[in-house]
Amino acid sequence: MILEIDAGNTFVKWRRLADSVVVDRGRFLTQQFDTDIPVTWDTPFSAIRVASVAGEAVNQKIAALFSESQSVDALFAETQEQCAGVKNSYLQPTRMGVDRWLAMLAAYNRARQACCVVDCGSAITIDYIDSSGAHEGGYIVPGLRLMKQGLLSNTAEIEVDQSISDFNVLPGTHTSAAVAHGINYLFLALAERVAKELDGSRQGYQLLVTGGDGPLFASLVDGATYLPDLVLDGLVWSVGP
Repeated sequence: MILEIDAGNTFVKWRRLADSVVVDRGRFLTQQFDTDIPVTWDTPFSAIRVASVAGEAVNQKIAALFSESQSVDALFAETQEQCAGVKNSYLQPTRMGVDRWLAMLAAYNRARQACCVVDCGSAITIDYIDSSGAHEGGYIVPGLRLMKQGLLSNTAEIEVDQSISDFNVLPGTHTSAAVAHGINYLFLALAERVAKELDGSRQGYQLLVTGGDGPLFASLVDGATYLPDLVLDGLVWSVGP
């Protein structure tokens, strides 16, 4: 049995695998590491693979969690200059978030061709990989929730007092709608820009999408494939088997 963990800024996702098949999975808030995590990982594991951008304090808690209960140590993935056919474009590869790196490893080795990898989490990352596996660079922008938080925390006169649940880009007729629809408008514009690149200068690139808001992004771009576990899927390429 193998345990894989993706510790993000907001959530921790995990899954257990037997013979490369997922047997169960779950998620909880990253901040729950400060209290009690709502899951018991007491099964003997042959490997524990971890992707973490949650910070050193959380990493230490993850390592300590298994140091006494398991016969194997947790293996933490790190961003590398080159791995599994993908070459990092950064002069200092470790400056790239390991979640981006793992998503690219999984995407390229799934597509086996040029691809665009979009991860819609707390931040939205967009990365391009050419047919040889060379990372061509990417973008990092605030995710939907960060956009809203950033706007409201830095603008005292904006008051959002109504719930807006549907994805709508029509001009808002009250402040709550104007904020929500405005953020949706930017999200749609981003999706349309990616779609335009894939129809133009990067025609033939396969679009692979992951992250909590990934299903929405994928629905806005024809031909997109949504893969909820892309970061976890990258672990085997980095610290497996």
